[in-house]
Amino acid sequence: MLYFQVVILAATAMLAYYCEFTDTFSPAQQGFVCRDPALSKPDPGPEQDSRLQPVILYCVMGGLPVVLISAVELVIFLLHHNSNNLYDHENIVVMGDCCYVNPMVRRTFRFLGVYVFGLLTTDIFVNAGQLVTGSLAPYFLSVCQPNYTALSCQDTAHFVSQTDACTGDSDDIMRARKTFPSKEAALSLYTAVYLAMYVMSCIGSSGGRLMGPLLSLSLVTLAVLSGINRVAEYRNHWSDVIAGEAIGGASAVFLVVFVVQCFKKRPMISQSLSDADTANNDEVAPETNHNMQNDKYTVTRVKHTVTLYVTLEHLLFHVFIFSNNTGWGIIIIPCMKSIMIVFAMFLT
Repeated sequence: MLYFQVVILAATAMLAYYCEFTDTFSPAQQGFVCRDPALSKPDPGPEQDSRLQPVILYCVMGGLPVVLISAVELVIFLLHHNSNNLYDHENIVVMGDCCYVNPMVRRTFRFLGVYVFGLLTTDIFVNAGQLVTGSLAPYFLSVCQPNYTALSCQDTAHFVSQTDACTGDSDDIMRARKTFPSKEAALSLYTAVYLAMYVMSCIGSSGGRLMGPLLSLSLVTLAVLSGINRVAEYRNHWSDVIAGEAIGGASAVFLVVFVVQCFKKRPMISQSLSDADTANNDEVAPETNHNMQNDKYTVTRVKHTVTLYVTLEHLLFHVFIFSNNTGWGIIIIPCMKSIMIVFAMFLT
């Protein structure tokens, strides 16, 4: 199981990288109607000129979950660390008798790891939709700058399907062909829904009946407003924003419900008959039984760790060969290696 998680995480990260930072995939070339009012809005400029700049949005999506989940898990641990059933069977031995992972740390990394996987997956879904549809932005004609005289659009409006009809900047035209669904709306609502469900599952009414709902609704409201801002600035159509928010919200709900089981403790693996018999004698020898279970898990964990290291070395070697032409392989590969080792240990 650990092997497949490493492969899936690495493949997801690399696919998201190629969709975002390379020209490996190109959007479909959609035609347009001459002087279409829906595509004739003024050019809002690059994304850096938006009221909600990408650097701010991505910093919030990357930093807020880390701060919020880590803080809540730390508070839960400090308030209930003397409870015997807080982290049932979560005292995991990583390597022999020297390295023990605190259950709070493992639980935090598990939730953050699933969040990162969902964020990358949502980004891939959105990029795939933009590449397949090639939907045109509301300001497309402003950056396309078609020659209406050459296209015979002076008096009559007809459909133009020529791929060379635009005379504007190629980068701006490419940006105007990737709007459906809205990436910013999808990622922002994914983050908001994931954190909102985390807050309601782990905090609930512990801090007061209205504290959890207030924080959750505030997150979702800010995410929805970020999508509305895209429409107000003529960067996306309403349909782009609605589709993006649907993808982001559905991805978050799916991961929370079916992967992390609403942030509750995972069900225990079924014990064998001998383990069940031993469990019946817990009152006689609880400490011996606990040590035997830890010893069994230690051997299995060591084997998984060795398999992980060998698999990761082999996988990243081929990834490095494949991405060496981009010039970023020397920087990306060590970073991915460290991140995937940490997440793979805690996600199992």
